[in-house]
Amino acid sequence: MGKNFRPMQMTDLEQVMAIEKVSFPTPWSREAYEAELFNQLACYIVSEHDGVVTGYAGAWCILDEAHITNVAVHPEWRGQVLGEELLRTLEQMVFLRGARRITLEVRPSNTPALRLYRRLGFLPVGLRKQYYADSNEDAIVMAKPIF
Repeated sequence: MGKNFRPMQMTDLEQVMAIEKVSFPTPWSREAYEAELFNQLACYIVSEHDGVVTGYAGAWCILDEAHITNVAVHPEWRGQVLGEELLRTLEQMVFLRGARRITLEVRPSNTPALRLYRRLGFLPVGLRKQYYADSNEDAIVMAKPIF
């Protein structure tokens, strides 16, 4: 299919922001992504096809734990295992940085994401009450060991 995974760069941010805005009710700002690209604890990747960003994922690596901050796939590329491939690639990258456990939060209403995370071996380990400010929806905390 010609997908390529690589570290996110400043030149990707226009396309990343377009995906961000159609993917989340409260999108991150461009400035937030710019800061993340300079954050030594952060690891962000993009997938691209023919020079077009099709998705992205990011995590913070703190000691032996990684925390996924964002995962999004362009609507035209959803349902084609790209999200799974992004997460597997990100997992490999944070493992190389020393992470041995990976965590994330997900909305209980986000059924496709929950299915994906379970398929990848994530298990629910907690609940953050009223975590999402835009809806006061809880967040399910999920985690898995990485080897």
